[in-house]
Amino acid sequence: MGSHMKTTVEIADALLNEARKIAAREDTTVKTLIEQGLRHVVAQRRQRQGPFRLRKATFKGRGLSAEARGTDWERLHELAYEGRGG
Repeated sequence: MGSHMKTTVEIADALLNEARKIAAREDTTVKTLIEQGLRHVVAQRRQRQGPFRLRKATFKGRGLSAEARGTDWERLHELAYEGRGG
């Protein structure tokens, strides 16, 4: 599954006791329960977040000028920086 990192977390006594009981009943470890819980939360957050979507950003106008229509990127660059020292 990949590398593992050792860490320390503070867990409320009552919650840890419940986790130990569940782990013993299910013949697993508290570590496994914690990992399952974290995986569950991470998966939920990913679903809620969804894929990246670029917001719609439009400007009022009539599109490209006649001079810019049908030209190449180099000419568009020149037009964009014309008179601006670029």
